[in-house]
Amino acid sequence: MSDSAPLTTDHPGQAASVTPPAPGRSRRLSDRGLAVAFTSPALLLLLAMSVFPLLWALYLSFTDYSATRGGPAQFLWFENYTAILTSPQVHQRALTTLIYVVGAVALQTVLGFTIAYLISRRTHGRGLLTTLFLVPMMLSPVVVGLFWRFMLDAQFGVINSMLGSLGLGQVEWLTRQRTALISLILVDTWQWTPFIMLIALAGLTAVPTYLYEAASIDRASQWFQFRTITLPLVWPLLLIAVLFRAIEAFRLFDLVYILTSGGPGVSTETLSFHVYKVAFLGFNTGTASAYGILMVLVVIVLTQLYLRYLNKLKED
Repeated sequence: MSDSAPLTTDHPGQAASVTPPAPGRSRRLSDRGLAVAFTSPALLLLLAMSVFPLLWALYLSFTDYSATRGGPAQFLWFENYTAILTSPQVHQRALTTLIYVVGAVALQTVLGFTIAYLISRRTHGRGLLTTLFLVPMMLSPVVVGLFWRFMLDAQFGVINSMLGSLGLGQVEWLTRQRTALISLILVDTWQWTPFIMLIALAGLTAVPTYLYEAASIDRASQWFQFRTITLPLVWPLLLIAVLFRAIEAFRLFDLVYILTSGGPGVSTETLSFHVYKVAFLGFNTGTASAYGILMVLVVIVLTQLYLRYLNKLKED
C-alpha cells in the first residue's frame, strides 16, 4: 500500500482541499492573459497608425516645417494658430463649410426620414425598395462626383438637356457661384440620404405595434400617432445619424475635388479642401497641421455638446 492517502473531509458538505501544482509545472494563461496576448498586436498597430500621426501633426503645427524645404524646422509656438484664427480667408471657408453642412444634413434628414416612414408603412416590397434606395450609398464618392459632373455639364449634361426639352433655360450648375454650392449639396444629398433612411427605418420598425393598436382603439388620428408615438421614439436614433453625417460632411473633400475644385473662385472651397491646398500645393506643412488640429478640436467640442444633449434627452 502507498503511504500517501487521499484527503478526506470531516463534514460531507466541505470540499476537499486542492494540492498545489508540482514545482516546475507551467501554469496555463488565464482568460484575461489570453485576451491581452491576442489583442495586443492589433492595439499596438492601431496606436501606431492613428495616435502617432496625430502627435506628429501636433508637433509640426508649432513649427514652420515644409515638406519641400531642407533644414531643420523652427519653433513658432502659437503663431500658426493665431494666423489661422485671425485670417478673413479662413472665416470665409468656415462659413462655406457651415452652409454646406447645415444645408446637406438638414435636407438628407428630412428626405431620409420621409422615405423611411413611407417604406415602413408598406407590407409588400419593402426589402426591394430598401435595396434600391441604398445603391447610391454603395458607390465610391469619386464615381459619384464624375457621374454628376457629366450630368451637370452646362453644354452636354443630361440635366440641361431635360430642362431645354421642357422649354426652360440652361443653368450653369458648376461654373456660377450661386449654383455651385447648391449643386454640391444636392449631389451629397443624393448619395447620403440612404444612410439617414436606413437608420430611421431601423428605428421605425423597432417601435412596438401595441402602441399603435392602443392608439387606434382610442380613435387617435394618424397625425396624433406620428407626433406622440413615432417621432419621440425614433428621434434619438435619428439624432445619432445626424451626428455621423455632420462629422462626415464637415471633412468633405472628394466631391469638392471632383466637381468644382473649390471654384468658381473660392465659392465651394471647404475647410478640408483648403487644408489640401495649403499642404500639397503651397507645401506649408506646419500651417496645414495647425489647420488639422483645429478641425479635430472643433469636432470634439461640438460632438461632446451634442452627446450631452442626447444624454439629457435620454434621461427626460
